[in-house]
Amino acid sequence: MSQIYDLIIVGGGPGGLTAGVYASRSKLKTLCLEEKRKTGGQCATTSELENWPGVKETTGPALMKDFTEHAEKFGCEFKRGKVASIKVAEDGFHKTVITKKGEEYVGKAILISTGAEPRVLGIPGEKEFRGQGVSYCATCDADFFEELDIVVVGSGNTAVEESVYLTKFVNKITMIVIHDEGTMDADKTAQEHCLANDKIEYVWNSTVQEILGDDLVTGVQLKNIKTGETSTLDCDGVFMFVGTVPRTDFVEGLIELTPQKYIKTNEKMETNVPGILAAGDVRDKFLRQVVTASGDGAIAAVAAEKYIESEENWRKNVLHEAQPVLVAFWSPVQSESLDLITKLETLDNSNFKLVKVDAYKNPLLAERYQVKEIPAIIRFDAGKLSRRYNSIDEIDL
Repeated sequence: MSQIYDLIIVGGGPGGLTAGVYASRSKLKTLCLEEKRKTGGQCATTSELENWPGVKETTGPALMKDFTEHAEKFGCEFKRGKVASIKVAEDGFHKTVITKKGEEYVGKAILISTGAEPRVLGIPGEKEFRGQGVSYCATCDADFFEELDIVVVGSGNTAVEESVYLTKFVNKITMIVIHDEGTMDADKTAQEHCLANDKIEYVWNSTVQEILGDDLVTGVQLKNIKTGETSTLDCDGVFMFVGTVPRTDFVEGLIELTPQKYIKTNEKMETNVPGILAAGDVRDKFLRQVVTASGDGAIAAVAAEKYIESEENWRKNVLHEAQPVLVAFWSPVQSESLDLITKLETLDNSNFKLVKVDAYKNPLLAERYQVKEIPAIIRFDAGKLSRRYNSIDEIDL
């Protein structure tokens, strides 16, 4: 086996980059795999960013550049690659990340921070005119629509914030909103900025049924969801901001997902597979913002460090130990546990090794060996579980 990383981060968005800072600063050998040429994820396509605490105004690309350089400062490695699959070794500790090109990287812990991608409605003309007037990124494509009339589909934070940005370039924007007049999905501050902009008009209670054009977009067909009436609106481009879908196809069947394909985690960002964690927009969570993705990444990096430390100690002191090992699962705040440890330490330990495991700090180990009540005593011989003791009197070493 070639070099082994402590932590492999899949995805270089805010969550992954923050994890890169925390992990590499903690001296973990850390690799960040990003499929795009530049790191930053969706944040790197955001034109204006006003809600990163302590920074009154910046851009997504600028902030993500700072994140990347910060991770690099502490030694985080960056490589380009799109991950196709993850395989867990028989020992459960080592995981292999395999890219679309067949490159393989081995790590002790994996953090999935692949984010989400723009939702595709699948309406007629959307696929045909993608890149020919249909866009999902204002920062990427705004300059192609200078002095032109465009349509924006959606009314969430991304839709209204990017619409305001697009007014710096375009002649006029018409937002197609599915809700009643004056009702949007964005927060109040974003709505106020949008509604106050003279370049933005609205079509309420409506959806886009089809995107029209020849070689380029020339208009959209609209439908009023209350009256059922259809109409045609001329335009030179359509920007789709109707939500996102998580990038989790490469872990389907490996870790637990929600019906919407988001990754389920606990509060420590751990998935149901030990040593595989998730952070950012790819995770099942209440709020998807740069600040929450960054918080996820920090938590995940610390949890990964604790996982690796626990597993390495277990392998060294139990699984790879030649002599018999007595493992006591206990709690330092439980009187019964304290009594047990005291008695165990009075035994003649010339024939065995005593290992104490705090069951609350190491729930994965307790779960792995089906420890349902503490204190508990388990014997290992040559790294294999050989016996469970109901009391200290049963120990015959």
